[in-house]
Amino acid sequence: MAGDEHTLLNHYNITSLNPTAWPAEKDESDESDNEQPISRTTGLAHKLSKSRYSALARSTSDRRSLVPGSEKTGDGLENMVQKDEPDPLGGPDSVVRILRQKGLPVEEDQRLRNRFLLSSTTFSPNLYLSQVHANASTQALLQGLDNLSKSIDQKSASLKVLVESNFERFVRAKTTIDNVYAEMRNQGGEVPTPEQPRSRSRITSKGSAHFRNSSAQGPLSARGFDKPLPSDKKKHALAKESEYGVQGIKAPLIEVAVKAEEIWGPALGGREREETLRSAVDSVERSRPIFEVGPAISSCIKRRDYDGLVEEYRRAGQYAEEARSAARGASNGRNMLSDPQVYQIIITARMWSAVEADVDNFKRDIWRRLTNVEVPSQNPEGRILPDEHMTLIGVLLELGVEDNPIWFWLLSRYDYLKNKITASFERSRVEIEILRRRLANADPPPSTVHVAFLKEADNSASFEKMQQIDTPAILELWDLIHGSIDNLLSTSGGLLGEVIEFWDKAQGFIDGNLQRTLPIGVDGQSRRHHRLPTDGVRDLQNGVVELIEMLRESVFAFFADPPIEDVSMLYSPLPPTTPSTPKSAIFAPYAHQDSRFRFDANNPPPPSPQRGEAWEDFAFWPPYANTLSGIYYLEKLMNRVGSAAMAIGSLRPVSSSSTMRESLKNLVAGTRDRCIGALLAAWIRDAEAFHLVETWSRIGDRLDMTKMPAHFLAFETVTIAGLQKLAYIPEVASKATVSNVITPPSSTMLQSLRRHFEKTLYVLLSDMVKDAERLSLPNDSQSMQPSPLGDGVNPDQKVANKNVRLLLTMSNIRHFQSDLAPQLVSQFETNFSTKLTDESKTIKDVLSQIEAKLFKSYTGPSAKDLDNIIRNGITSPNWVPVTDRPTELRPYVYEALLLLVSIHTEISTTTPPLLGPITSYLFEQIVLAFLSAFRARTERYTLAALMQATLDVEYVASILSQYTTAKASELQSQVYQELDARTDNSARMRLQNELPEMRAILKKLREGTRGEFVCFKRVRK
Repeated sequence: MAGDEHTLLNHYNITSLNPTAWPAEKDESDESDNEQPISRTTGLAHKLSKSRYSALARSTSDRRSLVPGSEKTGDGLENMVQKDEPDPLGGPDSVVRILRQKGLPVEEDQRLRNRFLLSSTTFSPNLYLSQVHANASTQALLQGLDNLSKSIDQKSASLKVLVESNFERFVRAKTTIDNVYAEMRNQGGEVPTPEQPRSRSRITSKGSAHFRNSSAQGPLSARGFDKPLPSDKKKHALAKESEYGVQGIKAPLIEVAVKAEEIWGPALGGREREETLRSAVDSVERSRPIFEVGPAISSCIKRRDYDGLVEEYRRAGQYAEEARSAARGASNGRNMLSDPQVYQIIITARMWSAVEADVDNFKRDIWRRLTNVEVPSQNPEGRILPDEHMTLIGVLLELGVEDNPIWFWLLSRYDYLKNKITASFERSRVEIEILRRRLANADPPPSTVHVAFLKEADNSASFEKMQQIDTPAILELWDLIHGSIDNLLSTSGGLLGEVIEFWDKAQGFIDGNLQRTLPIGVDGQSRRHHRLPTDGVRDLQNGVVELIEMLRESVFAFFADPPIEDVSMLYSPLPPTTPSTPKSAIFAPYAHQDSRFRFDANNPPPPSPQRGEAWEDFAFWPPYANTLSGIYYLEKLMNRVGSAAMAIGSLRPVSSSSTMRESLKNLVAGTRDRCIGALLAAWIRDAEAFHLVETWSRIGDRLDMTKMPAHFLAFETVTIAGLQKLAYIPEVASKATVSNVITPPSSTMLQSLRRHFEKTLYVLLSDMVKDAERLSLPNDSQSMQPSPLGDGVNPDQKVANKNVRLLLTMSNIRHFQSDLAPQLVSQFETNFSTKLTDESKTIKDVLSQIEAKLFKSYTGPSAKDLDNIIRNGITSPNWVPVTDRPTELRPYVYEALLLLVSIHTEISTTTPPLLGPITSYLFEQIVLAFLSAFRARTERYTLAALMQATLDVEYVASILSQYTTAKASELQSQVYQELDARTDNSARMRLQNELPEMRAILKKLREGTRGEFVCFKRVRK
């Protein structure tokens, strides 16, 4: 039953026995183009005459595939592959259904399905067995093999039947082919007509009968030979006599050729000319490489393709040598030259002449470029660039030259550096002098601006944190000086770096290391240029030493010599350059057009005025520059000089010369001495102006001191540290090698540093005293100008009261004596590894003297006023009481104490730490005033006078008891002795009796004035 279903599905080309829709492929017509399709909506009578399955049935005369179940491809053509087929091993009746159960998309993917169908050419046995028979046993596979063998046998039997049934067709096809060939061969001849026996097919069908009829009556049938063909067609027969069909067109072609010769023969010329031209063309073709050499060399020169140029030049040389050999052989009579050989020699000679001319011009250009070539170290991206001079030298050696290009480049480079050092230094020197003169002829910065920069030393952690350390004009000159020294002494980008690089190159050539990459030329003719002569090596060493000496002398002259006077270099015309002068000799300082250095040649900047300033002797110090900017830039300059000296000392020509080492030591020491000398002069100048920093504003947590001591401490700290870096150059000295050329500072220099350190303290302290003792503060326009940093002097912060200034100054001096001076001395001793024993003692003595002077200046007027009050009160005629028992104090006592109260208030609100010493001193002066006043009275003291004097003295002593000193007690005893000496014995005895009463009176008086003099009462902690 299953076999019948499968047969039906394949026969009608459907997928199911119960279809739900008409197959779309059945709507497509398989008839010929001249057949009309039958509509399903018309022709009902015709449709009724057929079976209901006639559309599915296949006619025996149909042209469709004879394979049941075949399908169409995408282009509408049928193939021999069925949509489904039973298992060839005798398994299930549908392979597609098994694959569909395994989840393979065989219905959607035709290619995948064909790999499982035996009728497909893409059938894969391995894939088929792995999917369809994945779980089959060995016995099942063997049984399947038997089924497959039987199936093959059945198929073979079917093929035999097919051949037997169609044998008659094969015979008729062979006969037809033979007839066609005979007709073509015997065309135009009389061929007898053979009788064609009619063979009957053993198997007849409509299709075979139709084929026989159509073939027997066609134009190619044998009956066609019954009619004779015309005789003019014999020449077209496929026979030897008719030249196989071309005899008919041969004669016309010959006639056409003759006519073409008659027409175009004269135009094309004779055969001799043709041979000549052909010979010339052949010769040119043979000599094409020679003709191409000249243009190739010219192209390489234009493109600067040095490798290609050398290769082409060598090829030209080979051609020339071959021509010379041939010519020499002919001249010796050994062989004769043919015309092509002569022609070859002639064109080779012309080629070589042109090449020599081009190469000679190229060599001259290379020599010129070798003179001007720079030695770049890096490109802007940081990659190492190839040395152009090595490339040019290699090209010259490869081409062959008489002069040594290595020696030529070394000499050119030496002359270039020598000229550049001189010109760069002189140019920079003049530019610096121009800006220096403009600064010197300008007005100095206002004092407030000056001191505002000095206060920037508070940010001493780093110069970068300082807002501004000097005026823009001064900083501009400092930057120019620093840039000029860098241009001379920098080992990367400076002239010193170029000299060191020049020596490295020269050393490489002397040792022969650089020649390893250079060519030796044709036949080694340039090998002699690879070795430098002994004299040349010595000259190179001397030349490097000379360049170093020029740099050393230039730098030393800049620091040691006074400012130059001649600045005409900036407006003098440049000397004309000679052919040997490289273009690079016109250096950047000459080429730039900086507006700062443009001026009328008839009106140059005037010389610096001579005002007796210390900076007038230093070409490297900007006028009016302060210490901070000097420290910042001089440290950079000394580091540059020290580093340059170390780099120079490591060079072989210098390290082997003791004289050069000493010169380098002198350079560093001399430059250091000049820099420190200029800085010390600025240090003193700034110390003299530092008192202007005083604005009398208090410190936040120390109201008894101003900010000036802290400013001065920061300024001195930065200065001492900067001087230490200038003296020892630690940044460079720490990298010292065997070629150390940095020497420690001399004892003279250290002594000068000690003196200036001590002097700056004395100068500042002296100015502090002057400011404190000045009756009125300066109120000029200059001191009232704001600073450029926004912290200018505020007039409201200045203290007009002289006494307050004296108190604040005394407090500052005490701070100096206890903290600042020891701290600065310790820092100086640490930085310079020295002891300031004598200086420390002197500084302490000076501070003590200054403090005593200020103390006297403050207390002197008050002590004098107190003395006048007490003297006038005691010597007054009304001083002696009119009663026998005085119970009140004299007015002068209250007046003196009230004056002391005002002084107490002034001190306690200004500098509380000075309250005790000053009040104690004034108390001593009061007691001393009592003593002198009592001595001034001439009369003897009565009992009432004794009692009044005792009340006055004891009251004052009791009020100021907490300020009593040993001296005051002693003076008080002397007062009583003086009183006792000026009275009689009875008065003394009565006074003793009155003492208890007097104590009561004193107590009453103190209680009565407790509020007025409570400020003198000891405060309980």
